[in-house]
Amino acid sequence: MKKLIKQKDFTLFILGNLVSLLGSNMQQFALSLYVLDLTGSATVFASILSIIIIPRLIFSPIAGVFGDWFDRKKSIVLLDLLNAVIIGIYALIFIHRGSLSVPLIYVLVILLEITEIFFHSSMAAVLPSIVDKEDFLEANSAKSLAVSIGDLLAPIIAALIYGSFGMALILIVNSISFFLSSISEMFINIPKNHKVPEKMGIKSFKDDLIGGISLLRENKLVTTIISSGGILNFCVSPLVSIGLVFIIKEILKTSDFKFGLFQMVLSSSFIVAPLIGGKHIKKIKIGKLLYMSFISIAITVLIMAMIPLHFFSSNLIPYILLLITSFFIGLFATFANIALNTLFSEIVPLDLMGRVSTIMGLAMTILIPIGQMIFGYLYDVILPNYVIAIAGTILIITTLKYKKDLISYSEEAGTRTKGDVVDEF
Repeated sequence: MKKLIKQKDFTLFILGNLVSLLGSNMQQFALSLYVLDLTGSATVFASILSIIIIPRLIFSPIAGVFGDWFDRKKSIVLLDLLNAVIIGIYALIFIHRGSLSVPLIYVLVILLEITEIFFHSSMAAVLPSIVDKEDFLEANSAKSLAVSIGDLLAPIIAALIYGSFGMALILIVNSISFFLSSISEMFINIPKNHKVPEKMGIKSFKDDLIGGISLLRENKLVTTIISSGGILNFCVSPLVSIGLVFIIKEILKTSDFKFGLFQMVLSSSFIVAPLIGGKHIKKIKIGKLLYMSFISIAITVLIMAMIPLHFFSSNLIPYILLLITSFFIGLFATFANIALNTLFSEIVPLDLMGRVSTIMGLAMTILIPIGQMIFGYLYDVILPNYVIAIAGTILIITTLKYKKDLISYSEEAGTRTKGDVVDEF
């Protein structure tokens, strides 16, 4: 990782991402507190969180083509500047009116989601463009570490600023963070590997969109990534966001301190993974790493399902066991995420990354709310241990199903080059 940090383009890329991520996460956290303070309605709060699926469904395919057509450096700089302007305008509105109405918050959330979709489409090919192929794994580990640090620090900083100064300062800080991010991105040397069609129009847009979808449908390894990653999201996200919260708060009846400790331990696993695993996972071939991460998550989830919640007179022992297993699930999930991003960088041609990344992201994340609805209902009607066991069983079956594809990629990877992979498509 020392080699990568010495590279100016990579360092600017990571710092720019960290700054804008901190601002975004701070705003998201503070906005949730503000909406609850403003309305006192969990329904309104939930609707503001769920409304982002609408622009994601509408704009993801368009953004994918956009990301592959236009100069990626100019796109990400302009989009971050646009975010800075939008949030800055909202900061002025808030200062002038003293508050934001719920309809205005809906508009803000939708606008920022649209710019984020286009931003990530343009950003998809940046990391593989500025680092060597042999450094993909370390680069994705560093990116994962930066994201985890942002996720951990943002709520703490946001709570302090929001509690002391209110929503106006949060908006100002976020606007500044996007502006600083855009400045850092101006100095990144990003190769111009985008492909602009000779004649832009509906036909060329349709042809390029179909080309991206065809790659997803026809390449078995890409399909494997989407399916396995989607199932992982389907099972693990509801476990973390609903199941463990329900068990710790409603069944074990733990204190707020213990619940906060659980959240801290889970977040720390996302940071610890790239720090302690960087040197070791580098020695494992990427397909095998992905398989090992998935199977480790599945086994740990099944172990969690066997924790007796009502056997002990005190809730301390099951709480500690849940703490330990949750930490390892977070650890292995981070390894899986690093492996997925690295595998994506290796097998997808640079000029198709915008289209493929947005469609993949949509396909993988759309299973999260579906899983939350299904597993959320199950936690209400059957014992939590059975629900966790169902999730673990699904993960085991999925991992074993795709084992051959992942391992075979590892076996072939040593004799293939990036060019060889691209030629398959």
